[in-house]
Order: sequence, then structure tokens, then C-alpha cells
Amino acid sequence: MNVGITCYPTYGGSGIVATELGMELAARGHEVHFITYANPIRLDPDIPRIHYHEVEVSTYPLFQYPPYCLALASRMAEVAESYKLDLLHVHYAVPHAVSAMLAQQMLAPTRWLPFITTLHGTDITLVGVDPSYFSITKFSIEKSDGITSISDYLRGQTVEVFGVTNEIRVIKNFVNCDLYRSDNEKKGAAAYAPNGEKLIIHLSNFRPVKRPLDCIRIFAEVRKTVRARLLMVGDGPERGPAEHLARMLKVQDDVIFMGKQNHVERLIPLAHVLLMPSEMESFGLVALEAMACGVVPVATRVGGVPELITHEEDGFLEQVGDIAAQAARATMLLIDDELHYRMAKAGRWNATERFCTDRIIPQYEKHYADVLNAAL
Repeated sequence: MNVGITCYPTYGGSGIVATELGMELAARGHEVHFITYANPIRLDPDIPRIHYHEVEVSTYPLFQYPPYCLALASRMAEVAESYKLDLLHVHYAVPHAVSAMLAQQMLAPTRWLPFITTLHGTDITLVGVDPSYFSITKFSIEKSDGITSISDYLRGQTVEVFGVTNEIRVIKNFVNCDLYRSDNEKKGAAAYAPNGEKLIIHLSNFRPVKRPLDCIRIFAEVRKTVRARLLMVGDGPERGPAEHLARMLKVQDDVIFMGKQNHVERLIPLAHVLLMPSEMESFGLVALEAMACGVVPVATRVGGVPELITHEEDGFLEQVGDIAAQAARATMLLIDDELHYRMAKAGRWNATERFCTDRIIPQYEKHYADVLNAAL
């Protein structure tokens, strides 16, 4: 198949999933065309059958804001016509589904171009419910030729919030289990823990919903009992406040703010525990990546996270904002090697048996085929 993929190319779960999906599809023999305003962060353009088409947005004095949605639709139509795309697959409803709908209508006189919309979370739970975007989000979802969501929770939210009656197929997030692997010897950990400290890791875009300040508070509690260091991977609006809080709690020497990292698969296996104290997660991709690496997640019982983590089996789930409980769980894992080993093995098994690429990518291929067959 010839597939066009559009996503936000910056750091964030939706862009990561879309990029990894495209590379996996290319590896399975499909031609994949990324249509975005920048090269996606994790995309390796040297992979065979991967193509990148940049969306250029012109600025004119007349426009207060650059009309990205229109430029994207135009580029989608151009790429679809030039490269004979079979379908478009857009990730994150706003504005990508709207642009795909416009591109479809532009080509309608000569050919049919179906598009699939994958819902990732905040496009439904945050952006979509904003009165300014509600109607257009609902309309573009309902006009999609196929709809997928990354969790049962998100499908339920979409039906409840928007009243969508179309079929929404749940295809959960995935992980490349060959790339994300355990490292029992923790090779390279000494670069961050020179005195043999245990490593805790947090990865996010440092938005308030990810609650990175909670990570600092949790770590400060853990440090009262265990010699440990905290890797804070990513960047965003809460980084500055988190750095300030680390200084206030006098743990700044043991908290390493690493900024954005392109190869997190090299960092995650060095840690023992992942902190994911989010206020909301529609799935929790970083927890899945950690589990595949034998790193035990301490997370919050929100959204679609319980569909991934089984409490006290392959991770821990606590209430949002319960610093004491999350710190206690992390401390247990760092102190009790047998407990950590058992839960790390269970997490790796869960990742490989339920969420590896060979389990999930065929579900997308089948959905593509179903949509194309329905359009005949």
C-alpha cells in the first residue's frame, strides 16, 4: 500500500506512535509518505520506502496567523496525486482530520482518497471539548472513513463527549521489543550514577498534565531512604519550576535534567523505576517502553493506564497527587531486589505478549484494508 501519514512531528505520544508506525509499515514493504511541517523527531529518513514531504506555510501581512490547516490540505492533495496514495492516516484530530477531509474533497472529481483518523487523547479530552473546536472536531471525526483510538478508555470518552456513532476501532499503542530491551547489567549507568546509586527516570513533554513537579517531590521522599538519582528526560513549560523545586528541596545535585533525547531506548534500560505521575494518560506509551526495558513503572490510576499496567503485578498504580504512596512504591522497588526482578520480568512479558509490533501493526494493516474495501 501507499500510505500518507500526518502527525505532529515534535515530542509527544501521538507523533512518536505515528512515526514508529510509519517505520514499521515501511519495514513490512509498504510505501510511507510523511506529510508534516518538520521531519518527525524519531524518523530515520534513510529507511527504505520512507518519504518525507514538508508542508510550507506562507506568511502574509493579511494573515494574523499562518493558515497551516489549508497549507497541509493542499500538500496532502499534491502528494496523494503525485505518488498515487491509497489512503491518508492522520494522527490527532485537530487540525489533521480537517485537512485530510479538505484534501479528499479537492481530489473527489478525479479519485477517491479515504482517510483514517487516530485519536490519541488530548485531541478529545482537552482540545476537542474547547467550545471553539468542538463542532469541527466532531464533524471531522464523523467524516473520517476509519477511526481508531489507542485505548478503550479513549473510545468511551469519544462516544460520551462527541456522541460519535461511527465504529471506533481500538488499536493500542505498541513497542519495538527488539529495540527496547532489558539491560540487567545496567551498562552505562555509571555515567549518571558514579557511586552505584539506583536510577529513577521520568520522560515527558513537561506539561502540567504530566506533573513533573510531583517527580521531584517523590524523589525527595525516596532519597530519605535510598541512595538514588533521578533522570528528568524532556523539556517543556514545567522544567523551570521543576528545577527550582529541586533546589528548594535540596536534591538538585542528584536530579539530572537531560532535555530532549532522540534515543530514549538507550536511556530507559539504565533505570530501575519509571515515574509517571500524570493527571491524565489515554494510554501511557512511556510506561510501555519502560516495561519492555525491564523498568518498573510507578504510575497513576487514570485514563487508559490500567489497560496497560496491572497493579502489583508489573507496576504500581496510585492516586494522582499521592506523593507518599508513589514514593513508598518506588522505595520498595529500589530496596527489594526480588520484588523488582519479579515485576520487571512480568512487565517485559506483558510488553512482548500484548504490545510488540508484530501484535499491533497487522491490526493497522487490516484496518487499512477494511477501509479500502469499503470504498470500492
